[in-house]
This record gives sequence, structure tokens and C-alpha cells, in this order.
Amino acid sequence: MPTTLFGRKIRMTHMFDEQGGMIPMTALEIGPCPVVQVKTEDTDGYNAYQIGFGAVKKDKVAKPYAGHFQASGAEPTRYLREVRCESDSDLPEVGTLLSVENFSEGDVVDVTGTSKGKGFAGVMKRHGFRGYKRTHGQMGNRIPGSIGASAYPARVFKGTRMAGRMGGDRISSLGLTIVKIDPENHLIYVKGCVPGPSGRLVEIRASNRGKAKKKKAE
Repeated sequence: MPTTLFGRKIRMTHMFDEQGGMIPMTALEIGPCPVVQVKTEDTDGYNAYQIGFGAVKKDKVAKPYAGHFQASGAEPTRYLREVRCESDSDLPEVGTLLSVENFSEGDVVDVTGTSKGKGFAGVMKRHGFRGYKRTHGQMGNRIPGSIGASAYPARVFKGTRMAGRMGGDRISSLGLTIVKIDPENHLIYVKGCVPGPSGRLVEIRASNRGKAKKKKAE
């Protein structure tokens, strides 16, 4: 059964357990995701399936994509993503509609999204530099300081932490537990936070960390 779906982040919320403790959660709208295409090692050299997500107006879909969706019998979607599989047995059939029912409460999942863009930021905000002392006439309180030697190697090493664009990176939150599932509204509530602002596309998949948690529980 496919264990990778796409959706969008809705909002942060919370609930209370039986002992009265607060559980911070993130609401995710997952699917429904129609399977548009299936690729196998015999035809394409690898195993994968394409799924779509999000409603879109038909006049906004390019003709090549419209024909691609029509061949599968699925309605056009805003997003189209490909998911790799290890074997043919994990591949769904074309036209299958994947939904939140592929998961259950208590499952451990990984959620991947694009973090919020912060724009251009200095080294103190971007990398957590301490900065210079603010006494005795010191002028450059928030500057990075020296970024390399002068004579040798006479260059700046790759990866040197400097000021620049912050945020907008692909980030994964690992080992999140599904607390609640609302099949009617296609919602999944996971414990903890998910990268990105509300409304941004996210990928949810079964996590390998769930196996370790089950072993500890046993």
C-alpha cells in the first residue's frame, strides 16, 4: 500500500489528553491524490508512481498536461509529483484515489515542506553568531569578522558562514506521531510542528523511526 501522499498545511492547533496535558498539533489536509501514472523497471528503468493534489481550473492546465491526465482518467490537479518505490508490489494502479485512509492514528510519519522565507539576513540571525562586545568604542557589533587568511590560501573556503538569503529551504520533520484523523474533511493531525507557512504544499510519508518506537514499547 502506498505510504507517501501530498497535501497542504492548514494551521497549528492543540488538544488535551486524558490527563489534561496539552498536545501541540499541526492540521494537514492530505489528498485525495489520484494516481496519474505508474512507472516500472521494464518500461522506465525504475519503479515509481505519479500522484496529483489540489483543485485547478481546466482552462489553467496546459494541453500536454491535460492529455496526460485524460489518459489516466483523473481530473487535472494543481500539483503533480512522483514517488519512487523499491519493488513492483508497492505500486498502485492508475486511477486509484489515495486518501488519509492509507494512514491510521498512532502511525509515525515524516513530513517534508519548504520553510518560511526570511529574506536577506545577517550572520547573527542566520547562523547564531555571538557578535562583538558593545563597549570601548567598538563599531561593528554585528559583523561576521574575518572570513579567511590574506596570503594563504588567499581565498574564502566554500561553506563559510556568511550573510545571505535565509529560509525557503526544503526541510523534513522526522518522527511525528499521527494523533487524529478526520476522513470526512481529509485532515490529519500530527503531534508537533511542520515546516512552512499555512497553505504550503507538504509531503507526508511513513517513517522508519516508527519501527524503533514500536520495539521500545514492546
